[in-house]
Amino acid sequence: MIEKARLERPRLGAFRKLFKTERVLEDEGNGARVLCIASGKGGTGKSIVASNIAALRASRGERVLLIDFDAGLANAHLLLGLAPRFDLGHVMAGEVPAEEALVEGPHGLMLLSGGVGRHALANPTRRELDRLFRALRPLEASFDLVVVDHGAGLGYGMVAHLAATSTLLIVTNPEVTALSDGYALYKRAHMVNPHLRSGLLVNRARDEMQAEAARDRFRSAAQRFLGHSPEYVGWIPADEAVLASVHERRPVTITRPDSPAATSLRSIAEWRPIDLARTSRAFYERARKALR
Repeated sequence: MIEKARLERPRLGAFRKLFKTERVLEDEGNGARVLCIASGKGGTGKSIVASNIAALRASRGERVLLIDFDAGLANAHLLLGLAPRFDLGHVMAGEVPAEEALVEGPHGLMLLSGGVGRHALANPTRRELDRLFRALRPLEASFDLVVVDHGAGLGYGMVAHLAATSTLLIVTNPEVTALSDGYALYKRAHMVNPHLRSGLLVNRARDEMQAEAARDRFRSAAQRFLGHSPEYVGWIPADEAVLASVHERRPVTITRPDSPAATSLRSIAEWRPIDLARTSRAFYERARKALR
């Protein structure tokens, strides 16, 4: 049963305090809109989705920042064919300012890599996360959209992002483990942020029937146990073009723009809440507050 799913997570009392006096608002605000993309478990193709959405939005002329927060196991730089000199670990350690760690990718999008094999990034303390969030805060004024690609699990960094954001895209696939962990993520996200807009994306489905069956299983469990469910954003077919694009280290929407997967990704990149993903104040200030 999906309801039995469990993910490792911190205590949540501090995060709930963020919403006792304020809620996420759809206002003009200053700084970037923020879209968090997560899955609950690895292997769902979340980073492929995140990198393609970032590239597609940048191709429209938006100033887009992709932050690979899959701390210590980052791969967005590989998917984009980039070789960053610095990453989140350098920023967190205060070795370089965040803007110096950025590298330019397709269509002018900017990437802040998560680094590979860094223990400090995989298990940061609250103090380390606070220092990192404080360093990331100045970037928001320079971008229209920040796409945060999260790793598996529900550590402090992930939950602080969920508490601060207004918009979450959950990437799952038809396998029962992916659905179970995706449901656990959705449940936890709405415990710390009851005003969150959530979307569900079924990736690597054999066909529409399989995708809709996965959608129905997820949403029926959410409705039964939580009384609400995420919006269904769509599905992406299992497509050899995606595997080819990974080997070519370029987004499939660039390498095979007419492929079934690229066509689906273009539709997903138009999901309306991405254009409404503002918060009542600076995103990383909210994330820092959620850590306290």
